[in-house]
Amino acid sequence: MKHMRKLIFTLALVGLFSCQNKAQSNSDSPNITIQQQNMEKQSIYQFVVNDINGKEFDFSSLKGKKILVVNTASKCGLTPQYKELQALYEKYAENGLVIVGFPANNFMGQEPGSNEEIAEFCQANYGVTFPMMEKISVQGKDMHPLYAFLTQKDLNGHSDSKVEWNFQKYLINEEGYLVEVFSPRTKPMDEKILKALQ
Repeated sequence: MKHMRKLIFTLALVGLFSCQNKAQSNSDSPNITIQQQNMEKQSIYQFVVNDINGKEFDFSSLKGKKILVVNTASKCGLTPQYKELQALYEKYAENGLVIVGFPANNFMGQEPGSNEEIAEFCQANYGVTFPMMEKISVQGKDMHPLYAFLTQKDLNGHSDSKVEWNFQKYLINEEGYLVEVFSPRTKPMDEKILKALQ
């Protein structure tokens, strides 16, 4: 009888340790690794787009620089922000700031022109010298992949956002990661942006 009890006790212990080890192995690294990979933030350096003249523009060429991405429009009440964007670019370009403009016609048809017309407008009216890209969509079903990255936390690792209007601003740090989002009405020379560029 004593031997039988010992045997049952031993089998119970073996079963207990076996269950614990199985549970531990089930919660081990493979699942954690998958979760970590899914949560890993991406950088803007993965994107290659076309500039306003149809040439390839590779964001990886901007490594080590701060990047301010702005969706622009030529017939908007905020269009005069082009002037301040150019002033900001001239002031901080030597410190490694690049402003990248993306014309978009998503808001009340306020950017109806062709790429050629937009380029001429920017140069003639505001002397824009910072890089301007070809016209894209910044929201909806045809949203450009770059803007999917900028607006989705699952991709950028920083925050979810919605492009509210023309001239919304996304600040990317020197490692290519999103660090700040500024509303359309935050002017380029606003203290918030200047502080973020320090």
